[in-house]
Amino acid sequence: MAVLNKIRQRSLFLILIIAMALFSFVLADLFKNSDALTSKSQNIVATINGKDITREDFLQKVEVAQRQAGPNATNTQVMNRVWEQEVRQAVMQTQYDELGISVEKDQMRDLLKTSLATSPEFLNEAGLFDENKLNEYIANLKETSKQGYASWVNYEKSVAANGLQQNYFNLVKAGLTGTLAEGELEHKLEGNKVDIKFVQVSYASIQDSLVEVSKSEISDYINKNKKEYEVEASRDIKFVQFNEVASVEDENAIKANLNVFLNGRFVDETGRKDTIVAFSKVKNNEDYINVNSDIKFDNRFVFKSGLPTAVADTLYNLDEGGVYGPYKDNGYFKLSKVVAVKQIPDSVKVRHILIPFTGSRSATPEVTQTEAEAKVTADSLLAVIKSDRSKFPELVKEFSSDKGSVEKEGRYDWHPYNTMVPEFNDFEFEGKTGDLGVVKTVFGFHVIEIEGQKDKVKAVQIGTIAREIEPSEATTAKVFRDASNFEIKAGEGDFEALAKEGSYTIRPVNGIKILDENIPGVGNQRPIVRWAFEEDAEVGAVKRFNIPNGYVIAQLVAQHKAGIMSVEDATAKVLPRVRKEKKAKMIRDRVSAKTLEDLAAAENTTVRSASAINMKSPTISGAGREPIVVGAAFGLKEGETSKLIDGENGVYMVQVTKATPAVKLDNYQAAANRVEQQKINVVNSKLYNALKAAAEIEDNRVKTQVQ
Repeated sequence: MAVLNKIRQRSLFLILIIAMALFSFVLADLFKNSDALTSKSQNIVATINGKDITREDFLQKVEVAQRQAGPNATNTQVMNRVWEQEVRQAVMQTQYDELGISVEKDQMRDLLKTSLATSPEFLNEAGLFDENKLNEYIANLKETSKQGYASWVNYEKSVAANGLQQNYFNLVKAGLTGTLAEGELEHKLEGNKVDIKFVQVSYASIQDSLVEVSKSEISDYINKNKKEYEVEASRDIKFVQFNEVASVEDENAIKANLNVFLNGRFVDETGRKDTIVAFSKVKNNEDYINVNSDIKFDNRFVFKSGLPTAVADTLYNLDEGGVYGPYKDNGYFKLSKVVAVKQIPDSVKVRHILIPFTGSRSATPEVTQTEAEAKVTADSLLAVIKSDRSKFPELVKEFSSDKGSVEKEGRYDWHPYNTMVPEFNDFEFEGKTGDLGVVKTVFGFHVIEIEGQKDKVKAVQIGTIAREIEPSEATTAKVFRDASNFEIKAGEGDFEALAKEGSYTIRPVNGIKILDENIPGVGNQRPIVRWAFEEDAEVGAVKRFNIPNGYVIAQLVAQHKAGIMSVEDATAKVLPRVRKEKKAKMIRDRVSAKTLEDLAAAENTTVRSASAINMKSPTISGAGREPIVVGAAFGLKEGETSKLIDGENGVYMVQVTKATPAVKLDNYQAAANRVEQQKINVVNSKLYNALKAAAEIEDNRVKTQVQ
C-alpha cells in the first residue's frame, strides 16, 4: 500500500516522463524519414505553378483513361498520358487566369456545333445541325445513364479546354508581327550572295589514335557545358533470361499424339480398348476437331493464297478427304484435312441496305426497333425491291444506317472473299449474280443484291487439329530449377563468369529512368525498374523476376544520381568534340601558309570553289553545312583572304571572289509578312513547350507511389 501511495503522489511526474518518451519516439521517426518534415503530403502527386494535383483525383482520371485505352495500353503508358494532360492543363490554366480569359456560353455552343456538325443524330431533315436535338440528347442522357452523362460532361470539358487553348494561341499569334526592318534583314540574308575559293583541311586527315584526350579534359568540357549534360537519376542493369520453351522431347511427344489421330487407334499400348477413328475417315469433322484441337474448326473456304506458305501447295492439291501432317506452323503442330472443295468467285460486287436494331453493333441511340421489328422492315424492303429494283438507291438513302456506303447507293465495289462478316460473305459468294436476300449479321439485317461475280476458282475448306507447341511440366520445372540455381550462385559469385559457364547470353540495359517500364528484350517490366530504384538496393544485388513464359535474373550494375553526367557516361558523346577541338589546334599550329595555294600545297589538297552562298542556308558545296565559315566569308571584302577558321568538318581558309548584294526593294512589306507568318507557324509547336519549361513543376509521382 505504501508503494501504491508513492506512485499516486508522483503520478503527474510519471505522466510527464511517458509523454516525453512518446514525443522523442515521434521525433526520431520524423528525423529518420526526413521527407515527412520537408516534403508535401503523400497525397499530392504534383504541384504545378502552385496548383496541387491530388493522388485520388489523378488515379480516378487514370482509371477512366485506362477504360478508354483498352487492354493494349499498359498502366504506365496511361499514367504518363494522364500526367502530360494534367501538366498541360495546369500550365495553360496559369496563363488563362493571368489574362482572365474563359469560354462563355455562346462560344461553347459554337464549339459544340462545330465539333458535332457531322454527327447524324444531331442533324435535322435538311442535314443541318439542330441544337434542339442536342439538348434532347443531353436531357435524355442525364435521366437514363449516370455514367453516360458523366462521359458527356467530360467531353464538354475537353471541347471547352481545346477552345480555351485556341483562344490563347490566337491571342499570342495576334501579337506577333514582322517589322519592315526584320523583312529587310530576311531579304538580305537570303539575297546577299558570295562566291568563294576555299581550302579545307579535314579533321579526318589526322588519325584519332594520334590525339590523346584525358579524363580531365573531358571533365573540363562537361563543366563548361553543364546545361547540355544534365541528366535524371538512372540505373544500369544486366540480366540473363530463362525461357520456358518446348524441348525436342516435348515436340516429339506432341507429334506422336497427333499421329494417333492420323492413323487411328483401337487398342493402346497397355491393352486398354480406346478407339480413336482416323481423321481421314471421320464424317462429323467439326465435332471431331473441336474436341481434339487447341484451335476450333473454321468452316470458311480459303484460296491457295490463304494457306500457310510452307504447305500451301501440298494442302491445295490434296483430294477431298485427304490428310497431311503433322507439320509445324505458327507455334503449333498441325494435322490438316481437306473437308470440302468448291468453285468460288475471286471477287464480287454488291449493294445493300442496313437495318439496325437495338443491341446490334451499328445501333445509335436513335435506333428503337427491336430485332423482330427490324426483320419486318428488311423483309418489306426486299419485297419492294423485288417488284422494282430501280428503287434500291432511294431506299438506301432513306433506310440504310451504313453511312460509308449510302453515298455510293449502298454499293461495295469489287472485293475479295472473306472481306465482309461471315454471314454477309457467305451470301454474296455462294449465291449468284442477281440474287436478292435478307441476311442477319452483328450489325443488323442487310437487304443484299449481288451485282456481279468474277473468276470462279478452286477454294478448299480445311479442317485442322492443332496442338500448341509448349513446354511440358518436366521442362518448366527444369527451367525453374536452372533459374533459381543461377540466382543463388550469381548472388554469391561472379555473374558474368557464371553466365559464360552456362552459355547464357548477358543483356545489358543502361540509363533506366525511374518512371520507365520497358526493358528491351522482355517488354513491360515495372517490377524490375522499381527494384533497381529501391532505397536499399545495392550495386551488385541479384534478383529473379517472373516474365511471361520464363524468368529474368537481373543484377544492379550502377546507380547514377541526378545532376551532371559523369565523365565515364559522357565520354562517348564528349570525346569526339574534344578530339575535334584538339585536331583544329594541331592543324593551326602546323600551318604557316598565308595564301590558299600555299595552304593547299602544304596540306596536299586542292583549292576549291563555291558560288552563290547565302546566310539563310549556310552550306558550302562539297564541304557541307558550315555556318561559322560562311559567316566569316560574309565578313570579308571582295578579294580578301581569311585567316584559319575552325569549322564543323575541318579548318578552312577562305577568299571571297565575288560579293553580290541583294536587290534593293522599294518596300519590304512582303518579306516582313513572311517573317510574321514564320513566327505564327511555330506557335502551335513551340509555345506550350516554352511555357512548360518556364513553369514550376514538382513531380511527386514516385513519392506518392503513383508509378
